[in-house]
Amino acid sequence: MINYRKVNNLTGWILFLIATLVYLLTIEETASFWDPGEFIAVAYKLQVPHPPGAPFFLLIYRMFSFFALGDPLEIAYWMNAGSALFSGFTILFLFWSITLLGRKLFRLEKGKESKGHTIAIMGAGIIGALVYTFSDSFWFSAVESEVYAMSSFFTAIVIWAFLKWDVIENPKDENRYMIFIAYLVGLSIGVHLLNLVTLPALALVVYFKKYQNPNLKGAIVAFLLGGVALVAINNIIIPGLPSLAGSMEIFFVNSIGLPFGSGIIVFVGLFLGGLIAAIIYSIKQEKVILNTVLLSLTFILIGYGSYALIVVRSNANPPINENAPKDIISFVSYLKREQYGYRPLMHGQYFTAEVTEQKEGDPVYAKGDDKYEIVDYEIVTEYDSEKTTILPRIYSTQPQHKRLYRQKLGLREGEEPTFGDNIAFMLDHQLGHMYWRYFLWNFSGRESDITDAPWMGITNAFEDYPDYIENNKAHNNYLMLPLILGLIGFLFQAKYDTKSFWLTTMLFLMMGVVLVLYLNSPPVEPRERDYIYVGSFYAFAIWIGMGVLAIAHGLAKLNKNFAVAAILATLIAFPVPVIMASQNYDDHDRSDRYFSVDSARNFLASCEENAILFTGGDNDTFPLWYVQEVEGFRTDVRVIVLSYFDTDWYVEQMTRPINKSAALPFSLEKKNFKRGTNDILFVNDRQGLEMISAKEYLRLLKNESDLLKVKSGYTNTIYQVPSRNLILEVDSAEVINKGVVPKGMEDLTVNHMNLRVKGNYLTKGNLMLIDLITTNNWERPIYFNNTSLSTISLDLSNHVVMEGLTYRLLPVQKPENVDEFVNTDLAYKNVTENFAYRGMSNPDNYFDEEYRRFTSNHRSMFNSLTNALIMEDKLDKAADIQKLSMEKFPNEAIPYDLSSGQSVPSLFELGEDDMALDIIEVLSNRAFEMLQFYQEKGRAMDREAMYSLEMMRFFVPLLQERGYDELATEIQNNLDKVIGPAASPRGVLQNRK
Repeated sequence: MINYRKVNNLTGWILFLIATLVYLLTIEETASFWDPGEFIAVAYKLQVPHPPGAPFFLLIYRMFSFFALGDPLEIAYWMNAGSALFSGFTILFLFWSITLLGRKLFRLEKGKESKGHTIAIMGAGIIGALVYTFSDSFWFSAVESEVYAMSSFFTAIVIWAFLKWDVIENPKDENRYMIFIAYLVGLSIGVHLLNLVTLPALALVVYFKKYQNPNLKGAIVAFLLGGVALVAINNIIIPGLPSLAGSMEIFFVNSIGLPFGSGIIVFVGLFLGGLIAAIIYSIKQEKVILNTVLLSLTFILIGYGSYALIVVRSNANPPINENAPKDIISFVSYLKREQYGYRPLMHGQYFTAEVTEQKEGDPVYAKGDDKYEIVDYEIVTEYDSEKTTILPRIYSTQPQHKRLYRQKLGLREGEEPTFGDNIAFMLDHQLGHMYWRYFLWNFSGRESDITDAPWMGITNAFEDYPDYIENNKAHNNYLMLPLILGLIGFLFQAKYDTKSFWLTTMLFLMMGVVLVLYLNSPPVEPRERDYIYVGSFYAFAIWIGMGVLAIAHGLAKLNKNFAVAAILATLIAFPVPVIMASQNYDDHDRSDRYFSVDSARNFLASCEENAILFTGGDNDTFPLWYVQEVEGFRTDVRVIVLSYFDTDWYVEQMTRPINKSAALPFSLEKKNFKRGTNDILFVNDRQGLEMISAKEYLRLLKNESDLLKVKSGYTNTIYQVPSRNLILEVDSAEVINKGVVPKGMEDLTVNHMNLRVKGNYLTKGNLMLIDLITTNNWERPIYFNNTSLSTISLDLSNHVVMEGLTYRLLPVQKPENVDEFVNTDLAYKNVTENFAYRGMSNPDNYFDEEYRRFTSNHRSMFNSLTNALIMEDKLDKAADIQKLSMEKFPNEAIPYDLSSGQSVPSLFELGEDDMALDIIEVLSNRAFEMLQFYQEKGRAMDREAMYSLEMMRFFVPLLQERGYDELATEIQNNLDKVIGPAASPRGVLQNRK
């Protein structure tokens, strides 16, 4: 007789090894794009990440860094290996959860499992677990150092623990397991809050076990009580206890006059004393349920205690210290993620609503010299009540979002949205595009990794796709087999195990649909967000396992031998995970990819020693943090995140030395940039002041001059900018003597620069930028990347010089005949000697859209350098640069893109006609195929289609000018086929950067 327990354990561990091995073979060997660069850096040195933090994650991944044995280049690998390991454990607990549910469905008593039942249940667990192992979204998170792999592990083990609790008969052991679950929930808070979403569904496990005759009313009550537990942890314990402690701290310090920390000590003493007293009371009175609840709360708090790391490390002033949560007041703001703003959930405005009033709300405190000071007030914004609604889904008033709302809903300019439009957006975009499309990516198929790519079904397998899509490694079609198997399991569990069916359904909905409604996404996101919903896909994998049992059950009716039926069912279902593995492996294999880090190195290598570099957010910054903090590369460069520069805590950090970078010089003091002061400074052109000295303006602002004050209805004084022309005086002789101005540019040196304000106001960050430029007085080189240069409120375009991937601010005037001013000698040296391009020429590597975008940035930089070299008549060097671009980023590895098309005129001018024609033929053929495909599908002209259209229009006159009339005619004819005769053959491509 088969020993079910041994088989179950052994099979689970085998699946764990398979999954872990697959993930280890496909992990990225360095820091991936997006958040992993930040998380690896902060985990390595136990620093403070973006709110709300992940302290337990940091502690665990810091331990994984020890396996690098002191080699900084191996740290990212071992942290990524940590994600692979946690993902392997997720598969282990998924398998055991499916087998527990399988036993329950067949109502098997312990020790009485037949051979057939054992084989069937093992087959169900194997297929369900393997399908999830190779699923698109989970595999994506399994191979990088992000919180989602570890969060999935906690979700899996909590679900398994509840199912395990369900089969425990001894009440004493039940209570122990419940306390264990509470501890897991507490620990998970220090990783990610996804785990908490499972609690309402898991409350059904308790209800169905404790009540012999469950009914719908009781199930709803149990579900709601689980929701109460969720709200209690998410809204009361996590932010509520620190908020209460903060209120007590302010009272004790400000009202009673006690020293800092006294309120915290009293609160902790009262709370812990009360909790201990309650536990003692429950023991003496033998109140078992109360005792279990109190102990569960205690263990949740013990797990939650990992957050002490955030405050302790913040007070150590590490290089990365986001929001600087050093005290209870700033810590509460950090936990509440206040910097990310507010999204209305149950009631709010339409995007067309006008603001009717803005008034002061609750005061905002900050730690002062001897008490907590009010530095600002929350702004309460009220909208036209006639343009508000319940369940607001089209709420954002950002101009770009307004345009997208109208586009998606088909609303004309000035047309008011209705509640029907509101619900339509929720169903079509938030649920359809931002969830069900992701769901079908995982269980049906995915057209490509291009943004907004649709899902694929059975019929798509017989369709012809353009080569650009067909050859995309993320072009995966599973023939809907995982979906069909899951739907079979859905129906089978609903029929034969209704209680477990409702549990699985609630898990599926809570981590999917309900989460979508809670997040209330805007009409556009920075990237695809499918990784958020892996918990929902986890629940569907359970149904896939149930689908195997359904097939076995059906086959058993035919041959009456359940063991044979179970084997056949497993063999029938086994191709499903095999197909998914074969389809997904090439676009989830991240080995030999380094450009996320190499591009960061290239940014830093573009800077002179002791430089200051302004960046945008996320991928402009996180990889740079990684290479500096972990690999120790160019720590002399001070990286400044422009958006963070609007906050007082970040400016204050810039006034301290970090690593090898000295403190930054500012003339303004803390009183001038603290929160609530100079957050916004409006430009006042009505005074007729043509210009003002930037230095004098800063002096007046520092001294809080009445000349700059503006009357305001708010408590804090608002200051103005009296002229949009802020003049920076330059000692031209001194900057030349000090070597600030590069050789050959001396004649372009100016004696003053206009730091002209482009908009109607300055933010604090732009004010501090003006202060830095003025006070620095050319002592340290100041650089901008392309993102930060385009988003600052100052027009510096005439005074920046490209030196590679960065633009250096210099006291020079750009020549009139130059579009982009380039220091060709320095840029050429950086590009050919100092830049890294590891693995980018290998066509076997997988480069997703983010990699391709950064490649396009590099190609564009190559083009700018090439054009500048041509203008200087350095044709050999210009040709070298284009050949280097082709060598490092060949079409076979990184398909030609818009920037490649921009290089064609330069290639013709350099006499490299073969290279130019190759680009034209590849891009024009691809463009024609893509435009035909979009036309046949009736798709709207998205970014890919617009680029295709631009390139075809751009190439025709270029070819005609060079005498390639036959090819020009062919492209023009193809263009006419897809859009009709072109009104203008030359598009905007030639002007794009």
